[in-house]
Amino acid sequence: QVHLVESGGGLVQAGGSLRLSCAASGRTFSDYPMAWFRQAPGKDRELVSCINWSGGSTYYAHSVKGRFTISRDNAKNTMYLQMNSLKPEDTAVYYCAAKATYTSAACYTRYDYWGQGTQVTVSS
Repeated sequence: QVHLVESGGGLVQAGGSLRLSCAASGRTFSDYPMAWFRQAPGKDRELVSCINWSGGSTYYAHSVKGRFTISRDNAKNTMYLQMNSLKPEDTAVYYCAAKATYTSAACYTRYDYWGQGTQVTVSS
């Protein structure tokens, strides 16, 4: 079982930066691929970025590539999302997720554990 808690959201002006954190409990955190999703009002949840168990393989949605960086520190049971050059269209609730698998891929179509979400609001 993995329990996930996001933090680091807030209100920022366009062009600014935020760093989201996802703290995980459970000794298997370091084995699991992880991901960041977001959901804007009235829109479907979308995959933002994902990372494999070691951090050696990552993926970014086209809309955030070059601006966001996903990383993880398995010793601290924490995953991060560094968000730079934020745009108003990045406004959403951001969720972290974990996939209970021991395979090496970065991304999956379904995830088993989810955090409660953290709000990111980017003003123009």
